[in-house]
Amino acid sequence: MTSLSVEMLAADATAPITSAGNAQLGIAVLTGIAVIVLLITKFKLHAFLALTIGSLTLGALAGAPLGKAIESFSKGLGATVAGVGVLIALGAILGKLLADSGGGDQIVDTILAKASGRTMPWAMVLIASVIGLPLFFEVGIVLLIPVVLVVAKRGNYSLMRIGIPALAGLSVMHGLIPPHPGPLVAIDALNANLGVTLALGVLVAIPTVIIAGPIFSKYAARWVDIQAPEKMIPARPSEDLDKRPGFGATVFTVLLPVVLMLANALVEIVVDNPENPVQKVTEVIGSPLIALLAAVLVGLFTLGRAAGFTKDRMASTVEKSLAPIAGVLMIVGAGGGFKQTLIDVGVGQMILDFSKDWAIPTLLLAWLIAVAIRLATGSATVATISAAGLVAPLAAGMSTSESALLVLAIGAGSLFFSHVNDAGFWLVKEYFGMTVGQTIKTWSVMETIISVVGIVFVLLLSLVL
Repeated sequence: MTSLSVEMLAADATAPITSAGNAQLGIAVLTGIAVIVLLITKFKLHAFLALTIGSLTLGALAGAPLGKAIESFSKGLGATVAGVGVLIALGAILGKLLADSGGGDQIVDTILAKASGRTMPWAMVLIASVIGLPLFFEVGIVLLIPVVLVVAKRGNYSLMRIGIPALAGLSVMHGLIPPHPGPLVAIDALNANLGVTLALGVLVAIPTVIIAGPIFSKYAARWVDIQAPEKMIPARPSEDLDKRPGFGATVFTVLLPVVLMLANALVEIVVDNPENPVQKVTEVIGSPLIALLAAVLVGLFTLGRAAGFTKDRMASTVEKSLAPIAGVLMIVGAGGGFKQTLIDVGVGQMILDFSKDWAIPTLLLAWLIAVAIRLATGSATVATISAAGLVAPLAAGMSTSESALLVLAIGAGSLFFSHVNDAGFWLVKEYFGMTVGQTIKTWSVMETIISVVGIVFVLLLSLVL
């Protein structure tokens, strides 16, 4: 991972599919987003259809040939479903096994017994931060959502009071802390020190996640006072179960993919040699797909068999776990299609062109560039890659701590205000059963708080380092 560079990640980039000027692109972007929001909120059109229409509207107004616009949308949809869809499916199977076997109840009972009403949000942010350290954001959501929904339901908590801290923990890890891919890309592009960046990242992450998680969740719960959606809550095991898995076996199964992926990340950092036999093995078993698949296979025994499931019962559990996520997959995929259309018409380059002559401090410039690209493309990774590539020359004469803070400034900017062009926005919306407006009031505001608080603490650290 540490050898991954901006140039390598951009190697497959293609020329824009339109020759439109920046003014025309700006109008196209604003109109495309407005169409999506209007179709969903005013006409109650399904988000998948709205995103599809919005993407085609964007391409048409940007002057792209219809065939190219359709190709971009299809490519983005396919890539998103291919990258996230299987993980969501495996996570759904694991969640269903966890619920039907009674393993989920074991976790929930233990958490409820150890944490009171006041400490529950803090417990959730701690769990999410630890689990989210080695995981992609989407994988962390897949693993945590069943626990979040059941805890909220069983403890009679507002979903936002429990869900926001968990989401904050995952998001802060994703944007600020290596070994996540985004920070690692920026570290490599800016020649920053990994250890120093990790240490300073933790200093920034702790107050940021506290403010955006447990503290903000109080207000989010007032603005959007909803309960966990019944259709997404893993069902409680039927009363015919004579036993359920032990707490230790349940925790082992849930944490197995986390451990495998963390081991892979650590080996990549310590060994950093693709030809090393140990690293070759960990790259396979620590990939998200294999790690989650391993957890599912182990769960069939530690959860299903432990609860006395027959082969037919386990087959039925797996089958029933997949139906509820079909809509989620299509919406998330369409969000990826809209993002790819934005990228292919040249919106990211437009933002870079505008930002080249901004005469402001480097840390703030890097943050603003990442913010602009994040808003335009919906991709934290694209924002990180582009911003790091643009400000890389400015890092040449920086000290070790300054270059590390530059990495963190870019990471904070890449999380700013997730909205309708971000697949993560739709993932959170569908899992939590919220409307677009409710998702903006909670998830989007939370992401903005993380971004703003993050850059504030980065700037404060720059005054003393």
